[in-house]
Amino acid sequence: MALKDLDTNIIEFKNIQKKFKKVQALHDVTFTINKGEIFGYIGPNGAGKTTTLKILVGLIQDFQGEVRINGELLLDQKKISRLIGYLPQEVGFQQWRTVNHALRTFGLLSGVKREELSLKISEILEFVGLKDAQDRKIKHLSGGMKQKLKLAQALIHNPPILVLDEPMSGLDPTSRWQMRNIIRALAEKDITIIFSSHILGDVETIADRIGILHQGKIVKLGKPEELQEELTSGERVEIIGKKLGAKIKQIKQLDYVSDVLYSKDNPSHLTIIMNADFGISSALQKLLKFFVNQEIEIRNFNYMKPSLEEVYLKYVAGGNSQ
Repeated sequence: MALKDLDTNIIEFKNIQKKFKKVQALHDVTFTINKGEIFGYIGPNGAGKTTTLKILVGLIQDFQGEVRINGELLLDQKKISRLIGYLPQEVGFQQWRTVNHALRTFGLLSGVKREELSLKISEILEFVGLKDAQDRKIKHLSGGMKQKLKLAQALIHNPPILVLDEPMSGLDPTSRWQMRNIIRALAEKDITIIFSSHILGDVETIADRIGILHQGKIVKLGKPEELQEELTSGERVEIIGKKLGAKIKQIKQLDYVSDVLYSKDNPSHLTIIMNADFGISSALQKLLKFFVNQEIEIRNFNYMKPSLEEVYLKYVAGGNSQ
């Protein structure tokens, strides 16, 4: 990934409150996004992700709090439109149009000069992998191709910020892989990206930082690796080796081990639950030393780092705050 300007907050949400009739959609949402960063925004359905993104792009203006871009309050819709490219969950493409025709219309609406538009469309279609489909009607595109077209319309005016609402939703594994690569390539161009998703594996793969939203509140912010490291309780080590079955009782008695899981049918394959009171690095070193001293032949030693899904479930199910 590109080096990020960690000292430059290009986007700032401050004490955002939004209510729909009697439903409080957002509660005091506050966070920043750095220039050139890929920010993953995750949470259950109805948590308020899309509401947050619509506030950022100016589609919802009746809210409390402040949203700033480059330190300036979001007040001028035309300026917002110039700065931000938006990929909503649904784009009202007219199915009879060709890819080229649709992008030409979006380009003119976005203020791209007519004389520059053909070259711009050609460059964007090449970038997103739709060059060969430029004369195809939208109704004949696959789901993955339509998603790329939605991204292309968000990029048509060369914005420094991209807001992507569920960009990988409904895509097959190949199309998701392609979309992830496109998002990474955009970040390499120093474009700032905030995207929502319910596909945690995609978020974990490409996001520089993550915000977890639950019941309209930010419950956790951080880098994926930082959030995973916080889940010290229950960290596991998978071990396969000779004579392990005879040592299970001794392993359980180690002060840096909480428990040992195994099948009686296969006692040479253990899952060791580490004690949360010990640092994982120190505990792993002690465990390896134990095996050496016991002259146990280890065939496989695999530290099973907590997944983003486990982090997500901890904060969403537990309701912990940052």
